[in-house]
Amino acid sequence: MGDLLLVRHGETEWSRSGQHTSRTDLPLTRQGEEQAKLLAPLLTGRSFALALTSPLGRAVRTAELAGLSGAAVDPDLHEWDYGGYEGVTTAEIHRTRPDWDLWTDGVPPGADGQPGESPGQVGERADRVLSRVASVLPEGDVLLVAHGHFLRVLTARRLGLPPSDGRLFRLETGTLSRLSTEHGWPVVAEWNTRA
Repeated sequence: MGDLLLVRHGETEWSRSGQHTSRTDLPLTRQGEEQAKLLAPLLTGRSFALALTSPLGRAVRTAELAGLSGAAVDPDLHEWDYGGYEGVTTAEIHRTRPDWDLWTDGVPPGADGQPGESPGQVGERADRVLSRVASVLPEGDVLLVAHGHFLRVLTARRLGLPPSDGRLFRLETGTLSRLSTEHGWPVVAEWNTRA
């Protein structure tokens, strides 16, 4: 049985400032590009039965700079749709909604027609990805290059937890994490690894 390797894209201006970034496709900062390049030694020499990336440029560019070629784009790896909170920080949200929590409350629709997503909706996308890779894991490792909140939800779902338990897995930019198995149970084997 292969492992599920998770790469969070490198830093962007908004990931550095803490602004919620889903559909706004910001490029990597210079630091983000360096983070992506530093992933290459962690991936060199590994073969993957399947490699998938989010359609967003910051994830695709991270995969390229990390030396990964041939990754297929999977729309389900898109970041959580933050709706009306796109580009807004949690501190700014708390000024008007002090008790707001992404993991339980989700987000309001955006003025531009973006509906936003609830934790359950993000969990459904994560479940689709996990279902897709389940048939490939017996053949070897699978690599997913995507986004912080989405990969946290995916981790929770892989471990049999509700989507809201993604809150338990802080995930840094430009890192590699590995989900494996022990005695037939899914486990976190490595988290937030940098070269």
